Amino acid sequence: MNAHRKFEVALSHIPLIAILRGLQAHEALAVGEALISTGWTLIEVPLNSPDPLTSIATLASNFSQALVGAGTVLTPDDVRNVHAAGGQLIVSPNFNPAVVREAVRLGLVCLPGVMTATEAFAALEAGATGLKLFPSEMITPAVVRALRAVLPADARLLPVGGITPENLSSYLAAGATGFGIGSALYKPGMKATQVQANAMNFISACRASPLSH
Repeated sequence: MNAHRKFEVALSHIPLIAILRGLQAHEALAVGEALISTGWTLIEVPLNSPDPLTSIATLASNFSQALVGAGTVLTPDDVRNVHAAGGQLIVSPNFNPAVVREAVRLGLVCLPGVMTATEAFAALEAGATGLKLFPSEMITPAVVRALRAVLPADARLLPVGGITPENLSSYLAAGATGFGIGSALYKPGMKATQVQANAMNFISACRASPLSH
């Protein structure tokens, strides 16, 4: 299954990306197993984590059913390094056309960070697979609804930043496709059992929403 097919399957089942910022390479296998055991298959390790490419390689080689990749991807070189480590997912806090083009060239799923309609349309035109709405603390459900009204109907909108089981449903109702989940799921040093419990809470909240898709 290629990267884009994995992404579509994940969005239809559990449209949540685990953001494992600060993950240590020796923790990757246990945390990955905790997530995969819940059915969670979208995993990113931000590149400003310790030894992120090793963690990505560990996760990608052990969990072939998952779409594993990197966050905080800022340059085309970063994209190539993630790809070489076995990563298939490229997530950025910003929209850099060169990053999107390199991800597209390598057949990777690419989610650049955008905040405005101008950025959103430019990112989609460059070939972005979907849009990371970041930081979502500044992008309310009302803003998501306004963007959804003007963007292509099939545009995938994924708010990231401050998403919790409590506010997730309001974003889904506004038209969000999925979410990136960071510190509410994983903090550095957190035990795998706690990550698993947090993952289950998010999955339950997502499935409880009548508008989840």
